[in-house]
Amino acid sequence: MAPVRELTVGQVAIRSGVAVSALHFYEARGLIRSHRTSGNQRRYSRDVLRRVAIIRVAQEVGISLADIAAAFQSLPEGRTPTREDWNLLSTAWRDGLDHKIAQMKKLRDGLTDCIGCGCMSIDKCPLRNKEDRLAKEGAGARRLVLPSPRSRGEGARRADEGQR
Repeated sequence: MAPVRELTVGQVAIRSGVAVSALHFYEARGLIRSHRTSGNQRRYSRDVLRRVAIIRVAQEVGISLADIAAAFQSLPEGRTPTREDWNLLSTAWRDGLDHKIAQMKKLRDGLTDCIGCGCMSIDKCPLRNKEDRLAKEGAGARRLVLPSPRSRGEGARRADEGQR
């Protein structure tokens, strides 16, 4: 017997492990597509299972739905994403993930001493913000936040120099 070519929303939910409400949400965001039968029932092509799997993996590692949607724009509609498609998507996300990993390591390593809040209350803090010098760079914890790869400019260089 040939596999079913179209799936109901319930079948997609069961096969993908994603709630029906999440599938509707993904569809509203343009991440997946369905069409309506003559009886006004939603039907999904089988490729939606791979797309939902990619969405779940990407979300698990912290990739935003907006970034997932942008990546999906490069995929052709109506066919299951291939290994090559996945290589293109994952390569595009690699730099952002590397930045997040570095940020988390920096945060983890600094947690035992100070959160870099600039409060100046801990005189032995290696991240101490003497005389509140970091205030001119903006609000919040400045020393434990890595600049994004896109914003590594003059301000990022000055922040790095201030940590020495």
